[in-house]
Amino acid sequence: MTIKPPTSSPDHPIVITGGAGFIGSNLADALLGDGDTVRVIDNLSRNGVQQNLSWLQERHGERLQVSLTDIRDPQAMNAALADASAVFHFAAQTAVTTSLSDPVDDFEVNARGTLNVLEAVRKAGRKAPIIFSSTNKVYGGLGDLRLVELDERHVPGDELVRTRGINEDRKLDFCTPYGCSKGVADQYVLDYAQSYDLPTAVLRMSCIYGPRQFGTEDQGWVAHFLIRALKGEPITIYGDGKQVRDVLHVRDAVAAYRSVLANMGKVRGRAFNLGGGTRNAVSLNMVLREIEQIVGKSVSVSRDDWREGDQLYFVAETSRLEAELGWHAQTAWRDGLRDLANWLTGGENPARLAQHRVSA
Repeated sequence: MTIKPPTSSPDHPIVITGGAGFIGSNLADALLGDGDTVRVIDNLSRNGVQQNLSWLQERHGERLQVSLTDIRDPQAMNAALADASAVFHFAAQTAVTTSLSDPVDDFEVNARGTLNVLEAVRKAGRKAPIIFSSTNKVYGGLGDLRLVELDERHVPGDELVRTRGINEDRKLDFCTPYGCSKGVADQYVLDYAQSYDLPTAVLRMSCIYGPRQFGTEDQGWVAHFLIRALKGEPITIYGDGKQVRDVLHVRDAVAAYRSVLANMGKVRGRAFNLGGGTRNAVSLNMVLREIEQIVGKSVSVSRDDWREGDQLYFVAETSRLEAELGWHAQTAWRDGLRDLANWLTGGENPARLAQHRVSA
C-alpha cells in the first residue's frame, strides 16, 4: 500500500539540506512543481550552486524558502529544522581526494553535520522523516572481489555478482576518510530509527549524473568528462579507464527519493542501494567513446596513476528497492548522456547560461 507523504505547507516545509546542489536542486524543483513548500538549506560553498538556487527562485518564487546556513552549526540546524515536515539530507563533503587532504573537515561536515541534523529533528519532537544520501563507498574498496579484465572493463569473476551487482548484504568496510565519515553518518541515521523511533531511511548511491551537475575531476566525473569534451579540453584518466560504475540519471534518483518518503512506513530504519544497475554499468572508457560520438570529435586523454580508494568495480543491485517500492531506473545511460549534453549546451534553456555551460 502506498502511504501518503507528509503534507508540506509554509509553516511546515519539506527541508532539503544541500538543496542548491546537484541532486538537491533537482529534487526541490520536482517537489515545488507538485505544489509542495520546500526549504533549501545550503552554505553555497560548492561551485555552481548559487546558479542552481537562482534557477529555483526564478521558477518557484515564494514557495521556495532559503536558509543560507551550515550543517556544522547545531544552533542553526535546530532553528532551520524545528518546523520541518520531512528532511532530505544531501549536504556533504563529497570527494575522496578532499577527505584525504583534510580529514578533519570531512568528518565535521559528513559525520558531525549529520548528527546535528538528526539531533535537530529529534529535539523538535515532530517525528519528521529523514532520508539520508549515503554512498557505495561504505562497502569499501571491494579488494576481495575477484575481477576479470576484459578489453574495455573489469568485471567480477563470480557470475552471480556479474549479472546482479553488489547487494546490501555486503559487509560494511569503510575506507578512506570519506568512506568513514559517510559510513558513520549512514549508521547514525539507521540507529536513530532504533534508539529514538525516528522514521529514517538511507539510500547508498552509485554515480548519479544529469542536468544541474557541475562536475569536477574529484566529484561528478560523468559531467566533468562532458564539460571538458565540449570545451575541447583534455581529460585525465586515473588508472586504466576500465573501472566500472552503474550510472543513474538524476531524474530516476529523484523518483527514488520521493518514493522512499511516500512509503516511509514500509522502509523506515533500512538502507537500500540506489544506482543504475547492470543495464547501466559502464567503464570510464565506454563513456569516453560515447562522448566522442556526442561531440563529433576525438577527445584528448592523458593517463595518470590510480587514485587511492578507487573501486575497480561497483554496480549496485537494486532489487530490494524495486521490490519494496516498485522503483526502476528508467533512463538508459546513452540517452542520459545526451540529455546532460543538451543541458550543458543550453538546448533546454536558450535564456543563458550557467557557468559551466558551453557552446557546442
